[in-house]
Amino acid sequence: MAGLEELYKEIILDHYRNPRNRGELPPPACKAEGFNPLCGDEIVVYLTIDDDEVIQEIAIGGQGCSISQSSASMMSAAVKGRTVTEARELTEQFKSMMSINEAPVGSSANEAEQIAAAKAAAGSADAGSIAGAAEKPDLSMGDLSALRGVVKFPVRIKCAVLSWNTLMEALASTEKCG
Repeated sequence: MAGLEELYKEIILDHYRNPRNRGELPPPACKAEGFNPLCGDEIVVYLTIDDDEVIQEIAIGGQGCSISQSSASMMSAAVKGRTVTEARELTEQFKSMMSINEAPVGSSANEAEQIAAAKAAAGSADAGSIAGAAEKPDLSMGDLSALRGVVKFPVRIKCAVLSWNTLMEALASTEKCG
């Protein structure tokens, strides 16, 4: 598991050092600003959405800790080219992953469901593959899985979800900015 944690740290640091979609978009792009007063993180999200409700362009600005800035970079890469509906669904999935109530495989009342999901993720029905499945990244979330460890530090969860909340504000304002 230590190797996976190192990989996740590298992914987070890569997005922090080399942020994707950094910058601004000119009007008529929608703009939303988010601020986390606990640690001073600031995120600005710019969006252009076409007539088919597809996010054509997204740009991220702001400053803050490595978690908030990495999450913003990962979010921008994950939603660019997706429909507004898909972006909202991905936001809900990410925020669910960031929930402090989410339990790791094998530690909750619905253990059977989680074991079945782990087997499916591993592509095998044999019980010997379950341990390996728990250590594999969630490919459906891509780089976003690297932020899964943030739930161990509840004070940092707000850092990770700030850009997602700001994205939702930008999506809500798309009718106003043409």
